Amino acid sequence: MTAGYVTIAQNNSTTDYLELAYLQALSIKLTQQKYTNYTVLVDQTTREAMKDKYLDVFDQVIDLQQDDSVGDEWKLANEWQVGILTPYRETVKIESDILITANLDHWWPVMQEREVCICTNIRDWEGNINNIMTYRKLFTENNLLNTYNGFSYFRFGKTSQQFWKYLRYVYQHWHVFRDRILKNCREDRVSTDVAYAVTAKLIGEELCHLPHAVPSFVHMKGAVNGWHPNLNWQDHLLAQFGNDGVLSFNTQKQMYPVHYFIKDKQFVRQAIQSLERILQSSK
Repeated sequence: MTAGYVTIAQNNSTTDYLELAYLQALSIKLTQQKYTNYTVLVDQTTREAMKDKYLDVFDQVIDLQQDDSVGDEWKLANEWQVGILTPYRETVKIESDILITANLDHWWPVMQEREVCICTNIRDWEGNINNIMTYRKLFTENNLLNTYNGFSYFRFGKTSQQFWKYLRYVYQHWHVFRDRILKNCREDRVSTDVAYAVTAKLIGEELCHLPHAVPSFVHMKGAVNGWHPNLNWQDHLLAQFGNDGVLSFNTQKQMYPVHYFIKDKQFVRQAIQSLERILQSSK
């Protein structure tokens, strides 16, 4: 397997990320034609929650080499291990609460122009690019690349290996960057978007993204969509899945990956039921 998708699933006290990964895997198997391989990285506690039906859809489940997030509710510190553990020569690293809603095979030749291709453009639910900085004052004040780790491409090579090496350093020495380098930074633990941006600054931002609209995804945070920043998108939109597995909001098909950014168990389980039914009927 030379190319595929990789996510990290580490359950915490509020969210079953393994279940989100299962939903994501279903969406990939339904919508992709060429690039369908899917791997999940887990800790031991999350592996113990594995269900047989998950294993039927996941191509590989790989244990983290070590867990740098022990004791953390927000488990982000293991991101650097994707570069070590991915079984693919070409990897799309994807956050587990993103749904793939259309065939993205044509994106891969574009992303292959770089060894590292991080998303720097997000969209509202109507498909319009909206790089609003409401949530990103740290990026603006420090002139950081507007990175979104939710969907990122990596091809094995010197630059990508350097990226993962530096990313590990950023995570494990975050206090140095927070206290001595970045301005007005008050993050006790670095978010993955910030870690990606700092790493891109270290190795060269021009090596880490493309001036294209690919990759990109729909972000369902309130301010991105013109709503109150703390508003739940489900208060505005009706979500439905078509017989082809494509997600629609208020009947508008979503042609970009959707970061639904919600841990609503009812939405997740209804989505799983819909995609399981569609996948079963297609066999």
